[in-house]
Amino acid sequence: MKTIRFAVPALVVCAGILLNSSAAFAKKEYTVKEKKACAFCHVTASSKELNDAGKYYKEKKTLEGYTKAADPK
Repeated sequence: MKTIRFAVPALVVCAGILLNSSAAFAKKEYTVKEKKACAFCHVTASSKELNDAGKYYKEKKTLEGYTKAADPK
């Protein structure tokens, strides 16, 4: 009974970790095609949110012609 009491919460935690980590937002083909890391188009490597480069790629299906906007300082 003690084993079940510890195993069930452990399984729930592991399932949550697996679901979050396996939900890739970038596609491996994109990183290979463009020779860029995930964080080039995403706010962070593990984020679904796109930065300007990611929005450009989503619209054009290529990074060709993309230029990073100057930092407004």
